[in-house]
Amino acid sequence: DLKGQYWTDDDSDGDNESEEFLYGVQGTCAADLYRHPQLDADIEAVKEIYSENAVAVREYGTIDDVDIDLHVNISFLDEEVATAWKVLRTEPIVLRLRFSLSQYLDGPEPSIEVFQPSNKEGFGLGLQLKKILGMFTSQQWKHLSNDFLKTQQEKRHSWFKTSGTIKKFRAGLSIFSPIPKSPSFPVIQDSVLKGKLGIPEARVNRLMNRSVSCTVKNPKVEVFGYPPPSTQAGVAPFNILVAGSAPAPSQVGGHCKNIPTLEYGFLVQIMKYAEQRIPTLNEYCVVCDEQHVFQNGSMLKPAVCTRELCVFSFYTLGVMSGAAEEVATGAEVVDLLVAMCRAALESPRKSIIFEPYPSVVDPNDPKTLAFNPKKKNYERLQKALDSVMSIREMTQGSYLEIKKQMDKLDPLAHPLLQWIISSNRSHIVKLPLSRVR
Repeated sequence: DLKGQYWTDDDSDGDNESEEFLYGVQGTCAADLYRHPQLDADIEAVKEIYSENAVAVREYGTIDDVDIDLHVNISFLDEEVATAWKVLRTEPIVLRLRFSLSQYLDGPEPSIEVFQPSNKEGFGLGLQLKKILGMFTSQQWKHLSNDFLKTQQEKRHSWFKTSGTIKKFRAGLSIFSPIPKSPSFPVIQDSVLKGKLGIPEARVNRLMNRSVSCTVKNPKVEVFGYPPPSTQAGVAPFNILVAGSAPAPSQVGGHCKNIPTLEYGFLVQIMKYAEQRIPTLNEYCVVCDEQHVFQNGSMLKPAVCTRELCVFSFYTLGVMSGAAEEVATGAEVVDLLVAMCRAALESPRKSIIFEPYPSVVDPNDPKTLAFNPKKKNYERLQKALDSVMSIREMTQGSYLEIKKQMDKLDPLAHPLLQWIISSNRSHIVKLPLSRVR
């Protein structure tokens, strides 16, 4: 019977007080299914540290598989950030991991899906997070096993069975719960939280391992040195959210790649890692997962970095193309982006303000860059920009027709337009008339 079976606490054996947590199986099975006790223990740890609703389990007994759904709360995201990232901040992100039911950590590496149940279209953030968690799991799986995890947890429990002095020593040094080192945040010992506030240790560790979003909103920032568009006569008003005054990525957010402790099991570890990474996803390239090399600080939307291999992978191979902004941007926004690009290119200060310089793959020779930051050619860039069709012309035909017409004018015009759209990491929306002053 391939029908999935759910585990519920209502069906559990209430008389079993041992450390091996057993769950009943809803429905009937032809034979008793063997579930690895470490899997049961890790599921219980998620419920203890987060909540009963933070994990859901579905068994496929006859094929020895089990799906574990971990629900990651993202309500801490600002509304503007959630809108720019196209996520629903009121709904958890679900991490679905498929393990071997009987082998758990000794079995094959789990497959990972990342999704929001009510947000199935354009969930680019899920693609980026799936890739990140996939790489994280692959690295951990090289040394992870049920016996290794059990040994790690037994070592932790032995600390608490000894004298109170060792317990205080552990709390003071925060051996198991390293605090992110950031000049913007004071260091708070977890022993203070435990002693004075009476917070359970498990929840303290979760708190101390939580990353902080580095995105700063500054809607009044000037773009390319020009006043905001709403102050210019005859220009449609826009709301531009960027992080022009945010610290450089090297100063903030580096701790988000720290590997959380295994003291509460692998499921809690991967949930903590996801919580660390989500607030700073926009600071990392969606292809290589390295911090952006842009010199203008952390912006708002996920994007591809300017490294040549990532540019080639994104534009030529379509790698992670669903994670960064596609061409489906509003016509007015595209018009504004092209206008700002043109203004910067025509400025006598273009060598300063036209940054980053485009990285565009040559459509006739995919192995080379037609526009290369290492070999800047502003005249050729101006020629390609002049061949970009007006927004009014673009909105009259299909995408393929528009691309064909632009390719006739200049083969680099359409690739440049793609770069202008996908490299934009600010969140630009046209203001409704009710908000125009």
